[in-house]
Order: sequence, then C-alpha cells, then structure tokens
Amino acid sequence: MSHTFHIPVLGLGYSIDTPLKVSRYGIASVVSIVDDELIERMREYHSLENERPFMPILKSAPDARAKRITAYLDLVADLVDKQFDYLLSQPFEKGSDICRYFELLPEGSQLKAGYDLMMDYPEGENKELFQLILRRMMTKGAIDVNIMSKVDRMNFSANGDYMGDENTDAQAALRGFANSSLHSSVILSAGMNPKLYSYLETFDSFFPDEQGILKKKIVLKVSDFRSALIQAKFLAKKGLWVSEFRVESGLNCGGHAFATEGYLLGPILEEFKQKRDDMVLELFQLYEPVLLQKGITCVMVPKQKLSVQGGIGTAAENDFLLKHYQVDATGWGSPFLLVPETTNVDDDTIMALTGAAESDYYLSASSPLGILFNNFKPASAETQRIARIEAGRPGSPCVKKYLCTNTEFTAQPICTASREYQHLKINQLQTLQLEAGEYQQQYDAVTEKICLCEGLCASAYIKYNISKPKENKAVAVCPGPNLAYFNRTYSLDEMVKHIYGKLDLLDQVKRPHMFIKELNLYIDYLQTDMQKHLKELTDKKTKQFGKFKEQLISGIAYYKQLFNELLPDDQTSVLMQTLYAELGVAEHKLHCTLI
Repeated sequence: MSHTFHIPVLGLGYSIDTPLKVSRYGIASVVSIVDDELIERMREYHSLENERPFMPILKSAPDARAKRITAYLDLVADLVDKQFDYLLSQPFEKGSDICRYFELLPEGSQLKAGYDLMMDYPEGENKELFQLILRRMMTKGAIDVNIMSKVDRMNFSANGDYMGDENTDAQAALRGFANSSLHSSVILSAGMNPKLYSYLETFDSFFPDEQGILKKKIVLKVSDFRSALIQAKFLAKKGLWVSEFRVESGLNCGGHAFATEGYLLGPILEEFKQKRDDMVLELFQLYEPVLLQKGITCVMVPKQKLSVQGGIGTAAENDFLLKHYQVDATGWGSPFLLVPETTNVDDDTIMALTGAAESDYYLSASSPLGILFNNFKPASAETQRIARIEAGRPGSPCVKKYLCTNTEFTAQPICTASREYQHLKINQLQTLQLEAGEYQQQYDAVTEKICLCEGLCASAYIKYNISKPKENKAVAVCPGPNLAYFNRTYSLDEMVKHIYGKLDLLDQVKRPHMFIKELNLYIDYLQTDMQKHLKELTDKKTKQFGKFKEQLISGIAYYKQLFNELLPDDQTSVLMQTLYAELGVAEHKLHCTLI
C-alpha cells in the first residue's frame, strides 16, 4: 500500500469516478454501486471522453443492473491501467506525473525515501537501475466499491411477479462487482444482510486461489467491536474472510449516521486494539475447516486490516490514530468534497460549502430510509423541498425508486420522500383531529424527507454537463460536521500534504479535537432524543437513556485516563491540556442532562 489513507464513498455521484483521478497516484478510493442509472451514464460519458465505443445496456435487458455495473467497473479499471502505464513510462523530471506520485507519499514511506535518494544520485547506469527498481515497486490505488447491505429493494416484473432474491438491488450489485475484472474490495455497510452475505459464497473470486490470493476481498464498515465479530463469524462459517474492518464514527461522519448506544470512537478502537489478535485466531478456527471442506488449503492466517474514518481533520489526529491504536489506514471523506480534481461537486455547491458555518451542518431525519442523515442546510435540494411545501405540493416525483420501502398505503413499496406517499400520509393526518402543535410536528416529520436518488447524483451531472432536459437539478449533499472547519477549495497535493503534516490547512482555525467533537455530538443526540420522548417516556426508554448516559460517562473516564497518560510528553502537553479542558466542558454538559 503506497498511502496510509483512503477516500471513502461520498454519496452516489461525488466519488463515482474518483479512481480515475487518484488511483494512478497509489490512492485508494471507493465507488458507490447503488445507482445503475448513474453508472450507465458515467460509462457513456467516460467512454466518449476516451474515444471508446459505447454500447448502451438497456434497463429492459436481462440482468441489466449487474451488467451495467460490471461494464462500468471494467471500463474504470482499464482506463486506470492505461493512466498508470503512461505514468510509469514518464521520465523522472520535476513536474512529471511520476514525480508527483512519489512526492505525494508520506515521509515515513520507504518508497519515498528511495525516491529522494535516487533523485540525488548522479546521472548514469546506477541511477537508471535505481529508477527501474522504483517503477517496479509502484502500485495503483485500489478501486473499491460500496454496497449498503440493507438497501436491497425487491424487484418485480412488468406482470408484478417477484424476480427472485438474486435480482434484489444489493445482490445484483454484488454480482456486478464479482463479475468485473477488478482485484479489489467490496465494502459492506449499513448493517448485516444475511441473504446478501450468503450470496457472497456463490462466487469463487471471494475464496483464495492456489497461491492463497483473494481476487475479491470483503471489507466490513462497522461501528463497534461486537458487531464486527458477529458479522465476521457469520462469514467465516461460510469460508469467507473479512480482510478489513473499517471502523466509522457513529455520528461524526458524512452520509447516513448510525448512532451507537453511547459508544465513543476512542474506547471502540481501544477494544479492537486489545482484542484484535484474539479475534483473528477465533475467526481462522472457523474459517480454515470450511475451506478444507471446499477443497481449499489455507496454510497461513490471512491478513486482516483495521482502518478508521469519520471526523479526522488534522495530521496530528491522523498520526495518533495510526500509532496509538495501531490501525493500518485512515479514511478522509468530506474534506475531499472541496478538492475539485478528485470529486464531483458543482460550482454552486462548492461555493456554499466554503462559506458555510458550523450550524449549516446538522443531523436530520431527511433520509427516506428512516436512518439519521448528515444534511447541509444551504443545499439546493433543501431549498427545493421547502419551496414545494410552500407551494402546497410537498414531496418529490419518484423516478428511480431505489429507496422504496414503505407499504403503509400501497401493496408495493413506495418511497417516503415521494409526492405520492406524502400526499397519502398528510391526508391521513388530517383525519386524526390532532392538536395544532402535534399536527404540525407530524406534518414536518413527513415533509422533511428528500429524494436522495436524484439529489446525490445531480452534482455529477451538472459538473459534466450531462443533465437531461427537465431533469431535477436540485443537489443533495451529505458532508460530515468536520467539513465546517475547511473554508476554501484545495488541490489534491494540498490535501494530501495536510493529511501527512507537510502543510496545515487549518492553521489558526478554532476546531475541537475529533474525539471531543464526537462526544458533544452524542450528548446533543441524547438530549434531542429525550426531548422527543418527554410526553410518552416509558420505563424501557428511560432505561435506554440511562444506559446511553452511563456509556458516555464511561467514555469520558477513558479519555481522562488517555489524556493523563499522554500529558507527560512535552511535544503534546499543551494540546492535551486543551483537550482535558474541552473534555471537562463536555462532561459538565452531560451531567446537566437529566434522566
């Protein structure tokens, strides 16, 4: 691995072609394969841009969703190969892409050290031999894909017949990845889907070959150790190895937020650190005999990486996570929304993001999935939502139907952000004779939902000027709250240098440490949840709140001990004293939360 960070999936369209922009520099990134309509249009765009023939795969074609995904991933893989081959052919001259490859590497990298040494060599045969060795050691950044496990819409034929489990959205997407030429990973997020996890077993590429190499790897995005172990054991019993656990902050992240029951990131990583080796052995004991039954010999315990993402904002935080918790890599997502050469953010949205305040980033109930969603107030999708309500036409036309899960009023599922659902639900509310305040509260909850299927693609279409006539151009964007502290656009070189501590993009910016920020987000979450249930506070809910608060108190105690251990280090004493003070403010805030 050339770099110690990756770019996680960013919405639907924001990172849909990020590998074409960063893979040749050894930087790994993740592509969402939820939306095959977006994928097909991006395949057309990049085929034409690169003078490749393009044959459309019609929605009506057999297994169209999987085939579209396979075709696009194969195209991206081939284009990245061509980019990398061209980079390898370049001379080692200042300003060349091959030099940029090495200059982006962290200072601790052996490859970077070798490059610096080579550049000081006198011209001649030895220098050319050194350059040849360096070229052979260079690697591309992985082209990984993301599937939200539970976004698994059932599909029906024109006659209304169910098309079978293998044709649900998630399973078809997995098949598209499995059939592609990529040697990379599928990141499974949003919880466990037993049917999808079992479907992995039907593809040989997820099992080791004769040399013990996995062509396709499994990565689980998880929020705590217990969940990671349960999911990994389920897979190990099928002879499937989890190659990486990608730990994400429950609330200090972008996109959908999966709040834990008060478990904070630091204690979660500590548990992984303490139990990681034992977990590997426990999983291998389940994994090896299943492989033997399949006729596969596994001589060595496969590698299992650990990475972390969500709210990382400085090189000091990044370095601490790598060293103290011994993670293999970190994920930097939202800050790359302000790097135009790596992600697809339209000009208006970039301008709004660079001028935004902390209060513009908020945790919402706007996702049709019923999962908390990190939203951005100035986004044009929010402006459109409000305008539709004011015009007496709340809700969105439901075109893509990826998030249709509600059967409250209809036989087949519909989307809660759709005009159809909101019209039916509001009509129901009007018959309930609710008090004015209660009616308004429920009305707002219904109309808060926004169309993510179109909103999270619109920015890419606008940036590439491929929007269709009359297509909705309202942009939904879902950055994490950490983006509030980045206030301009950046080059790829600047952002990478910031990650590795060669440049400080947040110099003079007042920003809480990622651990303190997450703690405050959890306290705010607890207070908001309590307010919602004050009128109907059951014993069960009271116990849940109590357990949640106790877990936060336990997390604070962990941080106090951690900071005390680190205080003697002269290099970090001022920082740690500041952290300790911020922790005290958060602790007081929590104790003022009455349960």
